Amino acid sequence: MLRRPTIGAVAVFVLALAVSIPPCAQAGEKPKEKPKEKPYALIYGTVWDPDNHAIYGIKVKIRRADEKKVRWELYSNHSGEFAQRVPPGPADYVVFADVKGVKPSNGKHLQTGTEVTVHIDGDERQDIGLHLTW
Repeated sequence: MLRRPTIGAVAVFVLALAVSIPPCAQAGEKPKEKPKEKPYALIYGTVWDPDNHAIYGIKVKIRRADEKKVRWELYSNHSGEFAQRVPPGPADYVVFADVKGVKPSNGKHLQTGTEVTVHIDGDERQDIGLHLTW
């Protein structure tokens, strides 16, 4: 014996079907495409203390090698890592740590290590390490 669907069951089915079809498909339109992301290069690095431990909360500054003004400032995370998107190359960037106001628990004074020059050819990732000194 077959049961006839009730009006309520049919209404629920039609409503579920209408909600599951995107409005643009209902109107015969093409779905909108997401805007394409601009290409970029990535400078990715880790800040190391003099005892070769990754260090948290160190300000990292990045500037173009042909400029004196710093373009980006960021901080190392809990793993001592940082990452900054820059325009695709060719270009050279200078990356360095700023340790002003940082007081390690051992009482020693941290010094900024050597600046690192990063060469970017295109939309690529360059990995570096910033090593601090006492």
